Amino acid sequence: MKSIKLEWKRGDWAAYFGLMTNNLTNLLTMMGLLIFVVGIPTEIVYGRIAPAFGMAVLVASVCYAWFGLQLAKETGRKDVTALPSGPSAPSIFTVTFLVLMPVYQQTGDAEFAIQIGLVWCFVEAMILVGGSFLGETIRKMIPRTVLLSCLSGLGLLLLAMNPMLQAFEAPTVSFIVLLLIFINWFGKKPIFARIPTGLLLLIAGTALAWVSGLQSPEAIKASMSSFGFNPPSIHVDSFLQGLPHALPYLASAVPLGLANYIFDLENIESAHAAGDEYNTRKVMLTNGLASTLGCLMGNPFPVTVYVGHAGWKAMGASIGYTLASGVTMFIVPLFGLGAFMLAIIPMTAIVPILVFIGVVTANQVVRETPKIEVPVIFICLFPWIANWALTMVNSVMAAAGTSAAKIGFETLAHKGVFYQGLVHLGNGAPLASMLWGCVAIFAIINKPLRGAIAAAVGALLALFGVIHAPIVGFAQGSSLMFVTAYLMMGAMFVVKHVLDRREAASEVATSV
Repeated sequence: MKSIKLEWKRGDWAAYFGLMTNNLTNLLTMMGLLIFVVGIPTEIVYGRIAPAFGMAVLVASVCYAWFGLQLAKETGRKDVTALPSGPSAPSIFTVTFLVLMPVYQQTGDAEFAIQIGLVWCFVEAMILVGGSFLGETIRKMIPRTVLLSCLSGLGLLLLAMNPMLQAFEAPTVSFIVLLLIFINWFGKKPIFARIPTGLLLLIAGTALAWVSGLQSPEAIKASMSSFGFNPPSIHVDSFLQGLPHALPYLASAVPLGLANYIFDLENIESAHAAGDEYNTRKVMLTNGLASTLGCLMGNPFPVTVYVGHAGWKAMGASIGYTLASGVTMFIVPLFGLGAFMLAIIPMTAIVPILVFIGVVTANQVVRETPKIEVPVIFICLFPWIANWALTMVNSVMAAAGTSAAKIGFETLAHKGVFYQGLVHLGNGAPLASMLWGCVAIFAIINKPLRGAIAAAVGALLALFGVIHAPIVGFAQGSSLMFVTAYLMMGAMFVVKHVLDRREAASEVATSV
């Protein structure tokens, strides 16, 4: 069999800058939250967490590149695109605000807070490791339309929406970058075709940002203060010390671990739909083991298959981009280069690339979905829209020093803000999106027993507060109302099944 070598293609440049920058943004967001919001000492963040974070992403990236090479070797294809690797962005916020911040505020002990976070990350990793043995089966049980529709919501609302808003804050830079994307990546006849489009976008965006005065030499000078050498090291002792005290904080780990599990399933299915058939078990094991390695080196944030495989493939990316991104994610925290890089290359030049990835991710489901199943796409979007809106509303109220409870739910409702509906629909969006996609598709294609099973699963998830509730807990708040509703839905599916059976039997009797 002909050997396959790792080659760097033109499309790898664009994919590299897009993936690396998005990962770098998550890294800087994580460091900013830990230092300026939680108050974790900089020596812990820069010297321990960030390097371990980069190491975990690098390990996953190396494995993904290897999987890509193996797939290319087995199939003889030269158009294989490796899976993208990166941090679980929701986990950055969840572990920060639900684990590290409350523990640190209660104890004033940063080391103890990190220990609890490491156990939390380990539980996340074990969910992926354990689930890897069921991943292929579950991926085949859940219709492709549902998996891709859920991913489209993730791509549009969590990946592309905020970058699009950022783009409209600096239109003199981002509009030209967006137009170049439309012409070169969506259009039939590229402009400046000899220049790799990703490089063209960065050159144009960076030049416009500096000309517009959005970047300054002072920012470059200030960023140099973060330079240093921070090699990762083993911190198994911190993990072991946190084990006996972590149980009260693990309630959020299970639903988010399940959500990350679903993310992986959706992204693997997206790669399959694009023609790159990766082994589900190997990919999930890689994520689980890479997250475990990061945990044992002092990083409380898990890694995952990053969204956007279809987008990177549409750019013409091969295998090198994900490996290069992983190497960069290791080198940047190793030498403290993140702030320096973003001081030179503005975010306004980069965020339109993320808009492209979100659009391509959503467009994939449109191409792959049979006409009768198209409504499922939009049903799956609702939980993601609610999740995004809930995050925005909560952030605005927090900035104003108030909350929905203080303002009053009825007052908000009179202004057209149905806050309780946002809470119920938006919480647990990854699982709720998939659940409602299954309910809708089994109703559409007339599989009532499978629909009844989906409704029963919904009742179980609602009972424990995994979906439709702000916190996990057994039969708390309004969860029983949702349990009842899902059971009623399941009963209706059963009635439909019985009526179908009677109708079929009647038709047989008539024909005889």
